[in-house]
Amino acid sequence: MDAVKEPTGGSRRNRAYSVTHQELIEGAVRLISEKGVEALSVSGLARALKINRTTVYYHFASREALLEAVRLWSSEQLASAFSTDESQSERIAFIARFVIENPDLIKLWIEEFVSPGDIRDRYPRWDELVAGIAESLGERVDAEIYCTFLLTGAIIGPRVFRQSVRPDLDEAVIVERFRIEQQRMLARDSLRHD
Repeated sequence: MDAVKEPTGGSRRNRAYSVTHQELIEGAVRLISEKGVEALSVSGLARALKINRTTVYYHFASREALLEAVRLWSSEQLASAFSTDESQSERIAFIARFVIENPDLIKLWIEEFVSPGDIRDRYPRWDELVAGIAESLGERVDAEIYCTFLLTGAIIGPRVFRQSVRPDLDEAVIVERFRIEQQRMLARDSLRHD
């Protein structure tokens, strides 16, 4: 990633930098959600946030660096759904809802997901997920393949269902159906935790 490095110095300055950096990423996410990935540019983000373009360049050396930060943000959002702070049911619903509500972000994430390179760069909790499946299911499954199925189904499934299978259904209905079916599958494999 060719983002500009955070300045060193006083903690208040670093905090201000971090806040602005996060606001720029969230602004880029909103812009992508509203107008698509093609609409994202440094100038467009500066206009949308009513700031000087130089400020954006201070944080991101290029549009590509900004897109990389958005991809990372998306990955972190998806990875957060695997934290144990919430119930399994809530985590499954979060992923399905995030996928349905952020189609352009998911498209961007999927493009990155299927590109060559180490998955750990795109999905920081990959090793943790594989280790948990391996521990739970042992030699009954190939943990890496099983996790690939889980992640792919969770990320692509709700989008395909919403766009191609049942576009007539309300988002809440789709989220609930995916939650129920994913929990049924996990229970079948002795992985249900709620």
